[in-house]
Amino acid sequence: MAKRSSRRRASDPRELARALLADETGTLKVDAPESIALVYPSPYRVGMSSLGFQTIYRAINHSPGRAAHRAFLPDDVASFQKSRLPLFTLEGERSIGDYPIVAFSVAYELEVAGLCQCLELAGIPALAEERDERRPFVLAGGPLTFSNPLPLAPFVDAILMGEADDSVHVALDILFAAGSRREALRELADRVPSAYVPSLHGDEMPPVARADDAHLPARAAIRTPHTELRDMFLIEPERGCHRGCGYCVMRRSTNGGMRPFAAQRVLDFVPEDATRVGLVGAAVTDHPQISEIVETLVDSGKQVGLSSLRADRLTDRFVAALKKGGARVLTTASDGASQRLRDRLQRRAPEDVLRKAAHLVRKHGLDRLKLYMMLGVPDERDEDLDELIAFGTELSSIAKLSLGIAPFVAKRNTPMDGLPFGGIREVERKLAYLRDGFGGHVDLRATSARWAWVEYVLAQGGRAEGLATYRASRAGGRFKDYRREFDALPADRQRRSIVRPGERVKGVQRLPQV
Repeated sequence: MAKRSSRRRASDPRELARALLADETGTLKVDAPESIALVYPSPYRVGMSSLGFQTIYRAINHSPGRAAHRAFLPDDVASFQKSRLPLFTLEGERSIGDYPIVAFSVAYELEVAGLCQCLELAGIPALAEERDERRPFVLAGGPLTFSNPLPLAPFVDAILMGEADDSVHVALDILFAAGSRREALRELADRVPSAYVPSLHGDEMPPVARADDAHLPARAAIRTPHTELRDMFLIEPERGCHRGCGYCVMRRSTNGGMRPFAAQRVLDFVPEDATRVGLVGAAVTDHPQISEIVETLVDSGKQVGLSSLRADRLTDRFVAALKKGGARVLTTASDGASQRLRDRLQRRAPEDVLRKAAHLVRKHGLDRLKLYMMLGVPDERDEDLDELIAFGTELSSIAKLSLGIAPFVAKRNTPMDGLPFGGIREVERKLAYLRDGFGGHVDLRATSARWAWVEYVLAQGGRAEGLATYRASRAGGRFKDYRREFDALPADRQRRSIVRPGERVKGVQRLPQV
């Protein structure tokens, strides 16, 4: 009897929320006259691994008279619906629909569906045109705004483009002072250069914002055991990137490239009681003092993790510090299957650099080398895969090797914008080709080609694709639902977004010279 009662309590969303809060360190339980619901449209374990989400949470809660209460997409939406509870905030245990402002942080395209689900779980109409003055103002921001947030346009009132570390405060000033939704929209459009208001701007996107470096580095407020980054304090030693990889949104042309922060400034923000520290950024290992930062943290008894290791920046000293800090796997990226493709992607990862990484893994007794790869890059041939098989087999003779493979997805605001998707069947064929070629000597793990295609359609799409995603989500959110809705789009949109194996599309067969 007691066990059944315990299970009931454990499955109660309110009890689960309280348990999550109880296990956190650094929770900001603020009650203030001006409170917003800050929502991540993926489950808690994902949202609390986002430095951007945590940064905005901390910044708002440190603003006098304001509070941000968090909410997340439930792990099991169907089970949550059966509870008959509205989606509620952890700190306030109030429906997000009871807040005057609901702000979403959206990281990538597949979270568009999650945003719609979060709104509907709270009884808020997902479509902006169906919400009146009684409904909350829906604001969005996050990493997706650097690329293509147009699929969000049917569902939000406004979007803050780019780095919202500063603009969020101005936007909230306007929203809390406005007498009506119409007034708020007009004020945002007039006074916040990076604010995109779909009802006023159409499909014309404003420039992305750049945060004042004086307010950086971004750092987390909360540590929790309930993420993949278990109990890790997150901080950025740098922002942006100085490299020119042709597929990447965060390349050197974005917001002035890489902005490193002084080592001591970064170290001063790390809490003394933090046992694990995550250094987060687009080009962490390009920081000129990264070895000093890692060594200082390790010498103080902390474990250290990094979000991005560049193969050409790995040194004996640096890998030794990582090993001492608890690293068991050396993870970097080569992206292109062959040197020919890496050169055209402008990825500085020649074979000698990757070979050196494998030797460093063996020298320092790490468990394995993990390389991230892209498959289905335009102009990719079986000869490129043969080169990968031969080189991967060589690397695996030096150190245990695993490959994390993701299908190539062209993003807006990159030199590779508009290039076609490789085709679901063709990508799957290439994966099988690699598995056969490696013969079990290399651990190969790949993300779904089907869902990469969905991501691609949204990455290259706009309002119509956003609405199709909404319909697919309501129909059950299965791949076949997305396929049906995307196939129903006008033929010109299908031709831009859906390139099937063997189909030739004029003008997009060859990579641009970038």
